[in-house]
Amino acid sequence: MTRCNMSIGLLAAIALLAGSGAVPAEVRSSSPDPAHVLEGAALVGALRAGGLTLYFRHTATDFSQNDAAMKGYDECALQRNLSEEGRRQARAIGDWVRRLSLPVGEVIASPFCRTMETGRLMFGRAEPSTVVRGYEGTSSANADYTKLASLLSSPPAKDGTLRMITTHGNPFRAIAGPPHLDEGEAAVLKPLGNSFAVVARIKAGDWERLAATDPR
Repeated sequence: MTRCNMSIGLLAAIALLAGSGAVPAEVRSSSPDPAHVLEGAALVGALRAGGLTLYFRHTATDFSQNDAAMKGYDECALQRNLSEEGRRQARAIGDWVRRLSLPVGEVIASPFCRTMETGRLMFGRAEPSTVVRGYEGTSSANADYTKLASLLSSPPAKDGTLRMITTHGNPFRAIAGPPHLDEGEAAVLKPLGNSFAVVARIKAGDWERLAATDPR
């Protein structure tokens, strides 16, 4: 891919924003865009400058549980929830964000218990939103990711801050394509007005290595 080519992740987002429906699998990828990729100290610097969105899939969950019987988002006992490892991961990520002095702005979470808890453990707060889930209620039958694609294509609400989103892997894959986000993994997104670019992906265990590149 050359620098003049639009990233295949962007093509997926634009198609969704335009309401064009399905995007061919061969033009979708949520791997970092070679024209915008950031690593190491350059990534730390860009995060510290703000203006980006970090889209997190919730941290590790207990797969002996499921959401089949839930009828409302507040029914945590009827959902798949964070495991103790997931809670440890969320706290650790939040600690690294603070150590790196990253400017956390809005924190938006899917209303599910595991995603709300991820946001609260990482950042001390989370505002529930069905936009980052992709649909109202508990059924995916009416999934529509156009509002989410529009949100990811826009800058954070406040200049110089980062928008933090804690939600699920499927909405991001639907917009940007594979590879699927691991639990606790973040896609770092640069808004481009009517689209976005994936500039980095940070797994739950990558934060310490990233902090080691901090030039301060």
